[in-house]
Amino acid sequence: MKTIIQCKEFTTRNLTVHPSLAPRMKLVGASPTAEISNKVRALTAAGHSVINLGEGELDFATPEAICEAGIAAIRDGDTKYTAVAGTAELKAAIQRKFARENSLSYEPSEIIAGAGAKQLIFNALLATLASGDEVIVPAPYWVSYPDMIRLAGGEPVIVQCSAAESWKLTPAALSAALTPQTKWVILNSPNNPTGAVYSNAEMKALTDVLLGHDGVLIMADDIYEHVRFEGEFATPAAIEPALKARVLTVNGLSKGYSMTGWRLGYAAGPAWLIEAMQVLQSQSTSNPSSISQRAAIAALDGGIGFMADWIETLRQRRDIVLAALGKIDGLHADTPEGAFYVFADCSKLLGTARPDGRVISSDLEFASYLLETAHVGVVHGSAFGAPGHVRIAYAVDTETLRTACDRIVDACAKLHGRNAA
Repeated sequence: MKTIIQCKEFTTRNLTVHPSLAPRMKLVGASPTAEISNKVRALTAAGHSVINLGEGELDFATPEAICEAGIAAIRDGDTKYTAVAGTAELKAAIQRKFARENSLSYEPSEIIAGAGAKQLIFNALLATLASGDEVIVPAPYWVSYPDMIRLAGGEPVIVQCSAAESWKLTPAALSAALTPQTKWVILNSPNNPTGAVYSNAEMKALTDVLLGHDGVLIMADDIYEHVRFEGEFATPAAIEPALKARVLTVNGLSKGYSMTGWRLGYAAGPAWLIEAMQVLQSQSTSNPSSISQRAAIAALDGGIGFMADWIETLRQRRDIVLAALGKIDGLHADTPEGAFYVFADCSKLLGTARPDGRVISSDLEFASYLLETAHVGVVHGSAFGAPGHVRIAYAVDTETLRTACDRIVDACAKLHGRNAA
């Protein structure tokens, strides 16, 4: 049986109180992954050798052909404003991508490009949510969903998924969570932070439930589409064409093409929603970088032939982390099918004592211990709506990862009062 909860208890508010701040700022905290990165940088600046396994960023270089396209854009003088939603050429490349890889057909009016998938998710929520609207978010979830929902005026409804069910939302749990106030359901596969990948059959079971709820929109966060070790890729609009008019499919170049800094995401969905998102974008960032758009065309049209080598390297790194966890009493994780994270259960280490005698009573304190003692940054599971876990990102140089894993093993061996067998 799933537990449906509001997720306020999992969010840490760390903003300085000031009378000039708007009340909405009480609803949001800094991104936990960004906070970990800031702490890593601070320790590094203080002279420590710190390894950051908290950030979701591949260490691979952006493929050369994509870089050359960006350089060519600069040399060609393609450095001016474009249409807010992206150039016609980029939209055409996005159309080709959806048709080729997902068997989905979209008109240019149904496509928008933005400064990363994150911006597009936020704009979609801002364009549609009003007070009292609910958004179903399966947990564990990407850290930004709940705060984005609150900032947009809605209420996140967290549906707890379990390791026993491979961290996936079940049709029964979805049905139980749906109410007359439900505006969106967010589905993220491969999942951040667990690496869970929904099969065609599992996704179809969820879309079957949603067919009976005409007013509910579906957001497919497909950003890790190409980062899969096993199985097929399923996206809701392709699995159930009858839902296509209610699905916003969000994707981008950051994860699959190692282009986090290029800030280029794209989305496709009903024209009325894309138009509203474009209006919001016109009043905030305007168009995404013209240089990044040229690079994105090269990326989307150039294929993913490079991905096989990347996946093999990531598989080796995943297995290095899993092997290290196998040496630690009280720290366990199932093998993820996608993305580049291991989501480890640290609950059996809670209640143990650090060498200085301080008791570790939460996943945040365990993550803090690893950062302070082992100088390895990981993200506590509570940030993802799953207390008692930590997320380990293994998208770093392989030898650096081995060093980080050795440090984690050594740090855990120094804990006292371990209650795990």
